[in-house]
Amino acid sequence: MSDDTTTDSGNDPADDDKKIAFLGTGVMGAPMARHLKRAGHDLVVFNRTGAKALAWVALNGGQAAPTPAEAAEGVDIAMMCVGNDDDVREVVFGDTGVLATMAPGSTLVDHTTASASLAREVAAACEERGIGFVDAPVSGGQAGAESGQLTVMCGCDDVEVYERVVPVIEAFAKQCALMGPSGSGQLTKMVNQICIAGVVQGLAEGLNFAERAGLDIAEVVGVIGKGAAQSWQMDNRAGTMADGEFDFGFAVEWMRKDLGICLEEAERNSARLPITAIVDQMYKQVIARGGDRWDTSSLIDLLRNA
Repeated sequence: MSDDTTTDSGNDPADDDKKIAFLGTGVMGAPMARHLKRAGHDLVVFNRTGAKALAWVALNGGQAAPTPAEAAEGVDIAMMCVGNDDDVREVVFGDTGVLATMAPGSTLVDHTTASASLAREVAAACEERGIGFVDAPVSGGQAGAESGQLTVMCGCDDVEVYERVVPVIEAFAKQCALMGPSGSGQLTKMVNQICIAGVVQGLAEGLNFAERAGLDIAEVVGVIGKGAAQSWQMDNRAGTMADGEFDFGFAVEWMRKDLGICLEEAERNSARLPITAIVDQMYKQVIARGGDRWDTSSLIDLLRNA
């Protein structure tokens, strides 16, 4: 089940401004929430580091809440973008979690990159309470969040629930697609990360080979970038990789978390991920060298200093 059509919500009377809680005002969440505020939605934000939520409000307006439950009380939609499965459980369940106060008919949207099993767990808990749920991890990194050009891949058991949240998601997305039932968004994000890992490793090896062969990197990329080797990573990272610049983009520690989710899922469905496993271990080495916050393209640093 797939819906690659971006809905034009500009003149739809059903797309009135919503009361929204946004949980997680970090590198990704802060700009996503800002786009929602600029779109005219009534926004309440929460961050486990309360000072970050207050700083966000000082810059963008809206309100900050001290707990997820207080943030989600009376909202139409609660959206979250936190770190990992445990973080999601912390803000969803329990006396201070969003499900403690969300009303039947409201919707919970999880933009965290997490496991598909967790998505199904949260979906089941929401269904018991009459709350809609969409697992909706994003791709595009910090730059995409800042520019409002993220790609959102969704899993949802109810097409009508999904369709209700699409006009809201469009505030920070260039594309939003329904991939199937709960968990399908997370599974699609895993495919995304598996593909990226292989492409970045191949690009790092190719550029390192070119350097050792005495070729001009810019000239090589200028030629092969017009052929079958072309990729987003080549277009956007080859130059900075050549210059040894890794202080931007998607951090290695985040990629290792994502690849760990991919490898765990592969154990369940018997998929073979030999390249992904190798790249995961190479990122482990990058972290050991102090590169946990380097961009994922820093794989080339290992090859240069082998």
